[in-house]
Order: sequence, then C-alpha cells, then structure tokens
Amino acid sequence: MTDAEILELYLARSESAIDETAKQYGAYCTKIALNILHNNEDAEECVNDTYLSAWNSIPPQKPAVFSSFIGRITRNLSLDRYRKQKAQKRGGSIVPLLLGELEDCVPSGGSVEGEADARALENAVDIFLSGVGKTDRLYFVRRYWYADSIADIAKRFSAGESKVKTSLYRTRQKLKAHLEKEGIEI
Repeated sequence: MTDAEILELYLARSESAIDETAKQYGAYCTKIALNILHNNEDAEECVNDTYLSAWNSIPPQKPAVFSSFIGRITRNLSLDRYRKQKAQKRGGSIVPLLLGELEDCVPSGGSVEGEADARALENAVDIFLSGVGKTDRLYFVRRYWYADSIADIAKRFSAGESKVKTSLYRTRQKLKAHLEKEGIEI
C-alpha cells in the first residue's frame, strides 16, 4: 500500500490505517526507538504511541512525506521517554554520547527565545546538510537522527569505522563553522 493510500485511510478515519502503518513502517519505527531506548518493551510502547499520535494528528495534518512524519513522531516519543527514564534513574545510553558529540557545534537551548532560535538552527542545519556530500550527509543523518552506532553505519555503507568517525568529526567541524558564519551562537 502506498503512503497516499495510507493517508487516505487516516483521513477517512478507517482503523485499518493503523494496521497498514504498522505493516509498512513498524520495523522502521522500532529501529528508531530501539536505537534510542535500548529496551524492547519501551520501544514497542513508543511505536504503539506513534500510531496513536498519527491517528490523532491526521486530520487536520496531512504530511507531505509520511515516512518522515511517522519517523519524527517515533523519535520524539522515544527521546521523551528516555528523558523521563533518565530523570528517574542514572544509566548509560547513546543519547548523552550523541549530544556530547554535537555540543561543540550546536548551541544548547533553554532561553526565552528558544523557539525562534530552534527554527533558525533547524534551517541552518538543513542548508548545511544540503551542501555536504551525499555520503557525509548520510553518515550524519544516520548517526544524529536515527541514533545508529558507528559500527552499524560502517556496516550499512560497507565502510571502515575509522572512515565513518573521521567523516562525522569533519562534518561536525564544518557544521560548527557554518553555524558561526550564519551568526548562530554556539
């Protein structure tokens, strides 16, 4: 079933929209959630919450790219769950590592102007990523959006781990320079 057909099911309020979404994107959403949470039960709950959130969002929203829409929901729900768990207990996870890797080139939030700053940052990162090479962009997105490990990225693209690490480091350095050039304080 195509994304357009799935969207039509949501718009028609057909419960089969959730079943079709699960068939088409269940593994994709589960991978995103597992990369962040590292727990099958929590990941499964986030994926189920993703379907509910999509059901509640469509309509009125009609996403242009359904896969990105559903992936973003899963990612955000997983990060929210991670933050709640971290507040309750301390433990090792990939999220602090990813944020640590980006802290030198991406400003932290928390100010009153945070929303406007976040949008400006998002636009600047989008512009930056559209200008880097395809391989570097794919490594960057797999690492910092999908939270893939270095080993997973290397395997996916048949590259050495050191090549992936070097690419990510150089891309972060270029991103930092781009953001500074755009006037975004780091």
